[in-house]
Amino acid sequence: MSISSTSHSALVEASEKPVDLGAPIALYVHIPFCLSKCNYCDFNTYEGIEDLMPSFVDALSTEIALWGTRLNRPRVATVFFGGGTPSYLPGESITRLLDCIDRSMQIVSDAEITLEANPDDVDRDKSEVWLKSGFNRISIGIQSFVDPILVALSRRHGSDEAAAAVEAARDAGFANISIDLMFGLPKQSLAVWENTLRRAIELGTEHLSLYGLQVELGTPLYRDVQRGDVRTPGDDLTADMYELAVDLLGDAGYEHYEISNWAKPGYRSQHNLAYWLNKPYLGVGPGAHSSMFGKRFANMKSPRRYIETMGEASCDDDAGAFHIVEGEFAIDFVEVTSQSMAMSETMMLGMRLSEGVSHKEFRNRFGTPLRFNYGTEIDDLTKAGLIEHSDGSIRLTRRGRLLGNNVFERFILDSDEG
Repeated sequence: MSISSTSHSALVEASEKPVDLGAPIALYVHIPFCLSKCNYCDFNTYEGIEDLMPSFVDALSTEIALWGTRLNRPRVATVFFGGGTPSYLPGESITRLLDCIDRSMQIVSDAEITLEANPDDVDRDKSEVWLKSGFNRISIGIQSFVDPILVALSRRHGSDEAAAAVEAARDAGFANISIDLMFGLPKQSLAVWENTLRRAIELGTEHLSLYGLQVELGTPLYRDVQRGDVRTPGDDLTADMYELAVDLLGDAGYEHYEISNWAKPGYRSQHNLAYWLNKPYLGVGPGAHSSMFGKRFANMKSPRRYIETMGEASCDDDAGAFHIVEGEFAIDFVEVTSQSMAMSETMMLGMRLSEGVSHKEFRNRFGTPLRFNYGTEIDDLTKAGLIEHSDGSIRLTRRGRLLGNNVFERFILDSDEG
């Protein structure tokens, strides 16, 4: 997708419309701390900076309060504490941050409020504190139930500790538990992956996220793979692992509602659905991304710079005329979302969902028929057996899910199209 640069004056002009969020937004809270960083991770996370935690919580509280004022206490439908390792923060800090959100914004009565946690942080006492603070969903990063694989990923927990974490959260009262698992890993055969899936099914969590390993440039794992010290499964075996998950989890009663996500009925991730449906969301914390008012914007990544910047931040109380520009709060990246970009994102994200993209909803949103913009692409992908038509929508076929990236790239419009 080609993206043209936008001048400061154009950004200001585009931002001078009155604030009108309409429906409740999704709120993402980024916690950048980790006790240790996994060898495959390229997220904006840091180890060895625990001394910054108190000042970080102060800075994050300030940013939350400022956005609450600027957006006139917006309604919030979902809150997601991600990272990093949010569960690594002291319980009182997590409670303070959620209280700050509650004071600064309007959390709707049935909001989904999620905390990401590492298994070694989860015990019954901590889980009770999180639950009492207001979290009603916990997402535990297990990745595997096979100890040699966990060691290869530089994870700190073992398989038994992972299972115990789920049980501790359940015993504390969490009724909505999600776990993350990975496939396509070093030392992972199809039989080993099946063992992990069956243990996950036995735990009976309400939600599972299954991610194929991406060997990211610059990570320790990338260097090990490049040197030949570590081997990962080939594409065919990785595809077999995905197909096995589709069958086993389907038989166990889980809905495959998104390419990488399964849920028991009624337990789809509402926060992630906001992303996949391309709805407005606000991100706070270092490196957090947002999308609203026809713009995408992101905060500076460095926790130290973030803390310093938020210590100097101020807020104009006029919520009807504020500008999302670089230098506002901790923002250091802003991009105006053109009509063609919004269409492309809606297609690429929406096609990840089992329901796909609705012709009616696309037209309602953009004022133009789906086939007018993507007729050729729809016909080609249908003939290739990668998408199908159902209930007024287009969606991926089972084969299309395996080749999702090939489908998504067909829906990218240049910035001067659409």
